[in-house]
Amino acid sequence: MAKSILVIYYSQTGQLRNILDKMLDPISNQAEVTMVEYKPVNDYPFPWTSDQFFDAMPECVQQIPMPLQPVSIPDKNYDLVILGYQPWFLSPSRPTSSFLQSEYAGILKGKPVITVLGTRNMWLNAQERVKEALQKLGANLVGNIVLADTNHNLISLFTIIRWNFTGRKEASRFLPEAGVQSRDIAAASRFGPIILDALEKNQWSGLQDQLVGKGAIELKPTLIVLEKRAIKQFRKFAVYIRKKGDHGNPDRMPRVHLFKRILLTGIFVLSPVSGFTAKMTSLLKRKTYRGQLNYFKGISYEKDLI
Repeated sequence: MAKSILVIYYSQTGQLRNILDKMLDPISNQAEVTMVEYKPVNDYPFPWTSDQFFDAMPECVQQIPMPLQPVSIPDKNYDLVILGYQPWFLSPSRPTSSFLQSEYAGILKGKPVITVLGTRNMWLNAQERVKEALQKLGANLVGNIVLADTNHNLISLFTIIRWNFTGRKEASRFLPEAGVQSRDIAAASRFGPIILDALEKNQWSGLQDQLVGKGAIELKPTLIVLEKRAIKQFRKFAVYIRKKGDHGNPDRMPRVHLFKRILLTGIFVLSPVSGFTAKMTSLLKRKTYRGQLNYFKGISYEKDLI
């Protein structure tokens, strides 16, 4: 009997669904794959307006759940669950954190789980929060695959702004395509046979090492330093903004606009300095960050590491 795979995901733009389809395409005739998308009752718009986008930050960072549409998961004894999600504001997207706190997440209990991320660049805190949630649910994280935008940080910022606020992902005269590059999405097919082999043998212990060996995670120590700095500020601003009300409350918009200005200034004006100091920090503490590099490429969970 063919092994069964449940794929649970949220894909606002469709990019993550494309990644999952490409990854599983080589094994779709050898395993029974069930795709289920979870969505909020009041789903987020796409493209966004600037205010809609930045106003989503506080609840996302604080992982405040929102109501979901009914999630219809066929009643089967799945051999593997794949959870696909995107980081928003260095945290799991709010639909994802809502799903993980919902009754529907009970399907993960006792199951081997592989997480698949589509992201711009920073994803460490998001994955730590997902690891924590999976541990609480009694799930067994056996693998993690991260597909990121490989363009330079500032270039990818321009392209993601264009994509988020106009809906244009394709390359223009002056900018490359936004998000994860098409060639990298197509190349995700290399992970399918590795996953199928572990699934058929029911041997998960070495899966993550095999995935990393095939390029499942590309990570530099500098990114660890920068994300640790950034998430602290996001958490502070989330508290500051929510003191003026919940998501959508016009009273908090001046604070949302302040967050937006500071964030964009930090990225466009201060990023060269931040990048340099992060590089120096990672070099001066090389041994520490070598250990953290191995940790974040892996699947174990240590509380409050970021």
